[in-house]
Amino acid sequence: MVRCRGFERVMPLPPLGIFDGVAAGAATSFESIATSIVGSGGTASITFNSIPNTYTHLQIRAIARTDYTGGNFDAFKINFNSDTANNYAWHQLGGNGSTAFAQQTSTTNTVYAAYVSSNSSGSNTFGASVIDILDYANTNKYKTVRNLTGADNNGSGNLTFGSGLWQSTSAITSITIDQWDGSNFNQYSHFALYGIKSA
Repeated sequence: MVRCRGFERVMPLPPLGIFDGVAAGAATSFESIATSIVGSGGTASITFNSIPNTYTHLQIRAIARTDYTGGNFDAFKINFNSDTANNYAWHQLGGNGSTAFAQQTSTTNTVYAAYVSSNSSGSNTFGASVIDILDYANTNKYKTVRNLTGADNNGSGNLTFGSGLWQSTSAITSITIDQWDGSNFNQYSHFALYGIKSA
């Protein structure tokens, strides 16, 4: 609610997404497709199958932590339609409070998607990510991914913005999320898939 010089006006909240989920000014609606919450013992990967082609874009919202112990932070990657061939590319820009960094790779077998907390981070901390998959059902173009992600470690941390490319014109019908270093996602990690409809 916004208060303006003696009167009140209710303002709609913007959609949770990068650049409002779609082009500025476009009316959108978000619909839940599937949710996965990691149980006791953890899991190596998350897969969303049988994704309908009735939306304009997809969005993944994740809160995650892994059992990796080689550093304070970890990452996860995504693949589409079980494709693990060298049909992907990605880049990212980021910072940790004192140093900026950039990295990229092309002709690779996955999309780097998000930073997360690890078992070397502070207790019970989880990284958060919003990942948009644009025009996922369009069979006339390659698929673009964009992400905003960050993880904190009691004052230190990483915040990154990145994008990826799947060089395929196939409609995306499944998404697999894997921990980057081959470890497991910890219990209570949460992954939610949404469909975005444009007016």
